[in-house]
Amino acid sequence: MLIDSASNKKIKLMESLRLRKHRAKEGLFRIEGVRLSEMAAASGWAIRFGLYTAELVEKERGRALVEALQAKCPLYEIGAALAKKVAATDTPQGIFLVAEQQKKSLPQMAEHLQQAAARKPLLVVLDGVQDPGNAGTIIRTADAVGADGVILTKGSVDVFSDKTVRATMGSLFHLPVVTDVSAEEVAAFAQATGCQLLATALDEQAKPHFAVDFGKGSLIAFGNEGGGVSKELLATAEKVYIPMYGEAESLNVGVSSAVVLYEAVRQRHFAEASAYSRQTK
Repeated sequence: MLIDSASNKKIKLMESLRLRKHRAKEGLFRIEGVRLSEMAAASGWAIRFGLYTAELVEKERGRALVEALQAKCPLYEIGAALAKKVAATDTPQGIFLVAEQQKKSLPQMAEHLQQAAARKPLLVVLDGVQDPGNAGTIIRTADAVGADGVILTKGSVDVFSDKTVRATMGSLFHLPVVTDVSAEEVAAFAQATGCQLLATALDEQAKPHFAVDFGKGSLIAFGNEGGGVSKELLATAEKVYIPMYGEAESLNVGVSSAVVLYEAVRQRHFAEASAYSRQTK
């Protein structure tokens, strides 16, 4: 079916979802681009509808994507002018989806951990992280290390914004996410699930991240780009820091998350192998 009017309800909805208030009201968000759409099509996420251009299906990959999406949702063809109108990128690839947001509550996250038999859960907390690129990078890194989920506190960026979704590179579809929780709720969740609550901080009481036992169930909090982890969360968390020996004052929060999370990976997956290697030399 062809849509050729900018006043069409689906075009209007697609445009409205650029704004957080409309995403929150509708419980929907936008997915744009071939790779993200492929990953959404392969996921269990519900897709309401999609828009595509004739140019997309001229290529084999585009045709395969449209065929895959047709089994999941209604699709509508649009022209190049409408594609530019609804696009959030400068060079749109001719595919736009409207999908339903998938969010869990903290009790649902706890249930997810039980079902996954995660005896030593690893979860990432974004505490007031406001830059979409940083948030997306941290979610992508959490996915890469095999984390069990991501929690965003109140005041953090909207995980379903166009920029954040793109920055996750599809990892959003792989991890359960909880949003808009308080520091008190994070602390209570850590206690209820038997996890240690850790927070990155430049503090005299903080210990190097190498000295932390990540073999335990862990919630690791990374803070706001300017102010760091909130005082409320720091009050209940064990503080850790990344040693630095040059002149730089700090690391980008996305980089910090990778450094700390891959130390958890090393301890959880390589520590025994490394010890064995040293013993046999």
